[in-house]
Amino acid sequence: MTQPVHTVPRSERIARWILAISFVLLAVVVAGMLVKVPYAVEKPGPATNTLGKLSDGTELVVVNGAKHYPTDGALYFTTVRVLGGPDRHITGWEWVMGQLDSTSRVLPEDEVFPPDSSAKEIQQMNAAQMQGSQKNSIAVGMRSTGVKVPQRNLVGSIAKGLPAAGKLELEDEILTVDGKKTSTVADVVDGISDRKVGDKVTIGVRRDGTPREVTVTTTDLGGGRAGVGVGIEATYDYPFEVRIDAGDVGGPSAGMMFALAVRDRLTPGAMTGGKQIAGTGTIDDSGEIGPIGGIAQKMVGARETGATWFLAPESNCTDVVGHVPDGLNVVPVSDFSQASTTVESIAKGETAGFPTCQDVVKK
Repeated sequence: MTQPVHTVPRSERIARWILAISFVLLAVVVAGMLVKVPYAVEKPGPATNTLGKLSDGTELVVVNGAKHYPTDGALYFTTVRVLGGPDRHITGWEWVMGQLDSTSRVLPEDEVFPPDSSAKEIQQMNAAQMQGSQKNSIAVGMRSTGVKVPQRNLVGSIAKGLPAAGKLELEDEILTVDGKKTSTVADVVDGISDRKVGDKVTIGVRRDGTPREVTVTTTDLGGGRAGVGVGIEATYDYPFEVRIDAGDVGGPSAGMMFALAVRDRLTPGAMTGGKQIAGTGTIDDSGEIGPIGGIAQKMVGARETGATWFLAPESNCTDVVGHVPDGLNVVPVSDFSQASTTVESIAKGETAGFPTCQDVVKK
């Protein structure tokens, strides 16, 4: 007698397959949540109006002791939100989602964060950079209105094992480089670096109230750039008080927008003409605008906030081309004079003939 063949009903086979696939998917999801990878994800961050008010009703830029004026429109500083870091690696799923999001950028951690630094150290560094940026911004903004802002350029740090060690001292005031007077930090840096590695440079300083000269031999600081291994810090004697409160944001990239806001507050009328203008860029004591990171994400954040114009550092133009959101007009600028003139031209509607990043890249 033959035994009957027992077959599994089709519906039960399908249910088993679904169950098996579900277990596999669950395992993948759990692995993606648990596995950490040494990458960071840059995402568009919020844009903040430097002409606006904080949550407590106080203005972001406050002037005390000098005449200042009401204004209108917006001068947004833009930010990047970063997932990941030395103390918090992103998960595999965050890496995948970052790759799939066209507005995000995934980078190795060591391209975003200083190596061998803790999250606390990075936070402290960002806070120091923001403080230095604000000091420069206030000085540049004041000077653009004709206000005199005396400045001293002091040795703020000396690298161990480099030529300046043992020759220059902390708090030395730099007066000259090879006999040429230095008014700004940029003058000092340019004066020292404008020579070949191994050349001697004579630096005039004031130490304990006494002028003296120190001769130092330059070394290669990387890429053939000559230097002596010092950090120069500008200190300003502001004739009146300007306070900037950017909240918890760190880093130097809002410098240009802060300087524009200071200028706007110190001059009558709305500098923007009521327009919504955003931007980014570091600024030094001479008014030169420097490059920043994450500009593609910052442009997205600016557009999402409602800005129709964006000021970008000319040195970031290769990162701008091909990443400009629809409806956003980007103008490259290289110094504060050009940035303020651009804002005033936008206010007047005189925007024909503005340079573009495509023009800069083609040069």
